[in-house]
Amino acid sequence: MFEQIKRLGADTVVYGFSTILSRLLNFLLVPFYTNVLVPAEYGIVATVYSFTAFLNIFYWYGLESAYFRFAAGKEIGTEKENFSTPFISITISSAVFSLLMIFFAKETTAVFQISDSFTRIIYYTAGILFFDALNLLPFARLRLARKAKRFAFLKIFNIVLTILLNLYTILKLHWGIEGIFFSNLIASAATFVLLLPTLAGQLSFTFHKVLYKEILKFALPLIPVGVSGIALNIADRPIMLYLMDEKAVGIYQANYRLGIFMNMLVGVFEYAWRPFFLTTAKEPNAKELFSRIMTYFLFVCAFVFLILIFFLQDVIQLKIFGRHIIAPAYWSGLNVVPWVLLAYIFSGIATNLNAGIQIEKKTMYLLPTSLSGSISNVVFNFLLIPVFGILGAAYATTIGYGMVALTLYFVVQRIYYIQYEFKRIGILTAATIIAAALYYLLPLTVPTKFILLLSWFLSLYLLRFLTKEELAKLKLLLKKFS
Repeated sequence: MFEQIKRLGADTVVYGFSTILSRLLNFLLVPFYTNVLVPAEYGIVATVYSFTAFLNIFYWYGLESAYFRFAAGKEIGTEKENFSTPFISITISSAVFSLLMIFFAKETTAVFQISDSFTRIIYYTAGILFFDALNLLPFARLRLARKAKRFAFLKIFNIVLTILLNLYTILKLHWGIEGIFFSNLIASAATFVLLLPTLAGQLSFTFHKVLYKEILKFALPLIPVGVSGIALNIADRPIMLYLMDEKAVGIYQANYRLGIFMNMLVGVFEYAWRPFFLTTAKEPNAKELFSRIMTYFLFVCAFVFLILIFFLQDVIQLKIFGRHIIAPAYWSGLNVVPWVLLAYIFSGIATNLNAGIQIEKKTMYLLPTSLSGSISNVVFNFLLIPVFGILGAAYATTIGYGMVALTLYFVVQRIYYIQYEFKRIGILTAATIIAAALYYLLPLTVPTKFILLLSWFLSLYLLRFLTKEELAKLKLLLKKFS
């Protein structure tokens, strides 16, 4: 088991390096935006990108998940047919969708809740959606083929080019928020050009009709699931814009982005997890292995959660070259960060549980679980934002992701039962809640925060969170390290 987990860990590190680096580079845009844009302008950017995330569901319509499932299973068609069939489909549909968006640009600004003076942003967004859709399956191919170095290079290239173009268009050309979307468009198009060798190696211009029917049978149920998931992820911002104003959305978005570190952890895990469970599912100890991975995943999440809530506020208030990492105008929203982190943890739990759905090809069961989260999120946003302001949106998001994880657990256990290590998870949860409560109740300095973190580790040891086998492995590891 440890060797299998070690393999997952190795894949996570490989994909994690590129994901963490690219998202950290992307995160550098947050202090840049908060120092050059007023909260209302940043609120417009957040709103448009929220709708873009929603539209991605219809541009992609589950084809990435379907490609992974059928290409890994090798049940129908050749390797090139498994790639070419969905790629031809996504190319045609994306071109149609983007042309419609360009033709109805002014109408789209009304849907996006922005002024029709920003019509050019709609043109850029249509191009971004088109090229991101074309890039989807080539990137999936790189992951499935475990070509992590090329995957990492292209991801980092995309972000670096985006940052450089942002600096040029905003600081040099003074394009304002239009420069943000123009930069994203050029970076997405350039990434597609660099993906052409991967595309050329897989594309055969053959369309396997039988395979396509099976792909759509697997993928189409993911569209309402995706819509529901995006509603869970972005509904808070349009609702906040309706109930409050652009300034509130800008402050919320800037602080929501501080959850990037937990988001990176969940994202890194997902990159390695999907190919891992699909290729490991037939092994005799698969369910025991998946259970242990859930425990380890939650341990890492708990550690990162405590690190962030203990020290993040101290870091962002530091001055670097006379500028704060996050401008003081946005600090009023810092209290949303712990709840955003918790929401991402619930999202990671759902990612882990999703293995049973994918293995058994029961994607139709994802809709009710996703709806439980999105409906809860929308309802609680309307209930809590008028009472708690932007903090109410954070509460609603956490409740929504928690509902997804909870309902998904009960659904998956019926079709792919796994005996999870609830005793150990309970110990971990209790120790983490106590440590977090002490942080908020006691006036702690930086040194005492480290002491509290060490006390959390000690409590896990005393409560026997680790098994004897794990302790032996840990001692051996520490011995090798020393």
